[in-house]
Amino acid sequence: MSHKISRFIDSMWYGQRPVALLFVPLSWLFGGIVKLRAWLYKKGWLRSTCLNVPVIVVGNITVGGTGKTPIVIWVAELLKSAGYKPGVISRGYGGIASSWPQQVREDSDSRVVGDEAKILARRTQCPVAVGPSRADSAQALIDHHHCDIIISDDGLQHYALQRDIEIAVVDGERRYGNRYLLPAGPLREPVERLESVDFIVCNGLANKHEYPLRVDGSEAVMLVNESERLDLQSFRAAECHAIAGLGNPSRFFSHLKKFNLSFEPHIFPDHYKYTEKDINFNDEKQVLMTEKDAVKCTHMATRKHWYVPIKAQMTQNFGLTLLSLIKEKING
Repeated sequence: MSHKISRFIDSMWYGQRPVALLFVPLSWLFGGIVKLRAWLYKKGWLRSTCLNVPVIVVGNITVGGTGKTPIVIWVAELLKSAGYKPGVISRGYGGIASSWPQQVREDSDSRVVGDEAKILARRTQCPVAVGPSRADSAQALIDHHHCDIIISDDGLQHYALQRDIEIAVVDGERRYGNRYLLPAGPLREPVERLESVDFIVCNGLANKHEYPLRVDGSEAVMLVNESERLDLQSFRAAECHAIAGLGNPSRFFSHLKKFNLSFEPHIFPDHYKYTEKDINFNDEKQVLMTEKDAVKCTHMATRKHWYVPIKAQMTQNFGLTLLSLIKEKING
């Protein structure tokens, strides 16, 4: 049932279906709440924490995935190469920890800390903490790991934590859907919100005021033995299964098509909790999935299961401009 609901909502938001008009009054109400909440934080009537180190927020204004996690990883690597000691914070969506904040390590249970947080810990090799209060998570990293700059994975709308730099990531294919706020459309905030961010990064065909994001990922990694890696071209010999539980699963399938792979797609909701039946198809076909799916499936995988790690590629101009702005904020 959740699959059908997810697909219906997706088609309503991005397929220009008239049924969305039925929800417009609720979108007006949601928009009023969004404006009131932002105003209360601006006036100081809702508490917002200011840390003693710079904070960079990487987020978006739409529901679902736009490519934030690869950007967070890229920014973390940039900061380390520039001599900073970055820490990464996230909500830990889907995590079932009994206390917060939680430190995240490579061997953390994704069911406890969330799937994306585990990827961040593994790929950035930075201290990572998750919890509903991003301020508490960030302060824990500062206190225990002496981080001198914080990157927030998502949290553009989390005004309880003050930020120095905002990076908004836009899906170049789907953009803003029908441009309605929730629930009639996919927007968390009006499109005009982008006028106040420092950088707009576009995952896809970028406009002139946006920084283009290009993703690379030409190999597959075996879930049960990550030392075994194959070029994606190796999977062209026979049809595969392809699994994607993302906000925009078509992006993963499009990536595989670049390598002329033949596959049967299997779409799951974002942050889906997989069972063994979901990833085993009682045949000899190889199974390809995203890294986000893999962290939840390793314990029930076989040698047929592979994930495709994605790496963000940003322009030199973006990196230099970001580092310059950080120095300006520190010295300002």
